[in-house]
Amino acid sequence: MPSVPTPTPRVAAFERLSYGLFLHFGLYSQLGRGEWVQHAEKIATEDYLPSLMATFTAEDFDARAWAKLARRAGMRYITLTTRHHEGFSLYDTRGLSRWDVTHTPCGRDLIAEFVDGCRAEGIRPHFYHTTLDWNEPRFKSDFPAYLAYLRESVEVLCRHYGEVGGFWFDGNWSKKDADWEEDALYAVIRKHQPNAIIVNNTGIEEPGRLGNPEIDAVTFERGRPEPMDRTGHPRYVAAEMCHTLNYHWGTAARDLNYLSPAHVIEELCACRRAGANFLLNVGPLAQGGIPEYEGALLRKVGDWLEVHGGEAFFEAKPCGVQGEGSDFGLRLGEEILLFVHDLTATAATYASGGPRCQGPGPRRFTGVPGGYREARWLDSGEALAVRREGEAVVVEATGYPYGTNTVVRLAKLTR
Repeated sequence: MPSVPTPTPRVAAFERLSYGLFLHFGLYSQLGRGEWVQHAEKIATEDYLPSLMATFTAEDFDARAWAKLARRAGMRYITLTTRHHEGFSLYDTRGLSRWDVTHTPCGRDLIAEFVDGCRAEGIRPHFYHTTLDWNEPRFKSDFPAYLAYLRESVEVLCRHYGEVGGFWFDGNWSKKDADWEEDALYAVIRKHQPNAIIVNNTGIEEPGRLGNPEIDAVTFERGRPEPMDRTGHPRYVAAEMCHTLNYHWGTAARDLNYLSPAHVIEELCACRRAGANFLLNVGPLAQGGIPEYEGALLRKVGDWLEVHGGEAFFEAKPCGVQGEGSDFGLRLGEEILLFVHDLTATAATYASGGPRCQGPGPRRFTGVPGGYREARWLDSGEALAVRREGEAVVVEATGYPYGTNTVVRLAKLTR
């Protein structure tokens, strides 16, 4: 009978990180119209790179402040764009390209500052690196030579910044039928950074697609992952959903369609349901500061995590416990965490005594082993009535106290 493979130590360590901060920062940040602005507005290389590099000071870039915010939010790793599709690098390319941060008024190696800031706060640094380059002529004219340049660039990142948590590649979807020589690229990482996670984004159109055998985690870009059936697979591959707080990954001043803290909490819980990591993006402002709203939102989600177990929240694993609707359960040691949605009751409902959406009341869960008889809300410690009905456990979910709403409420089920 086919078995489920065991994760390698690096994949198991990556899954334990669980929740990370994605940061898209580059020349495009100065324009405030998203990270694809050059491509979208068809700005020529000679009109884009030299002028934006001349004004790039990164005077508000404070990697340790980023890491402190991530830690406050309950995050455990940060993935930063070392080079995006515009071809500008936040690191010293050691002569490989004139389009790097050392040729700007900033003059600092921002990736060196990034890794130092992360390590000072106990945050794992991960590197995003584009495989697509709009401004490198060899990408179109001599693709094998371009791939050699790409490998040399990644080798610089491997050799000069200490131990790296992972590499997150993006852009292979731009030439779907090309030979990207992935084996050679990943061999560079395995040589210098054997414990680094390797991710290569398959994009919105192909979520969860397995790729090269060296890939350690499949991606779900702005799409909720489903639990992966790894039965019979040759190796254990993790999963990661990446999502952004509005409709751009780089800062965009006129994109006001932001997610709410409630939405982010629901997405985080959905990722835990699938056993997938959640990588949540923020686009820093022109010179590197974190926008006010995004910072406040991350702290609000951090407050929710603190109420619901903090780091222990991420240790819970899928175990086949399923509720009705969005409800589900995860195993945490000998305990089961029940995730209860849609408890909200409006003031009008209280006043009229009228019908509610699911609301407080009995919640049925299947897949719970025998012997579980007690349940308590994590946020208040209130005991909940528990009974068995055939194959199901039924928990009488009480409503929120007046003035309280945690979006998703967790109960601990014990024997």
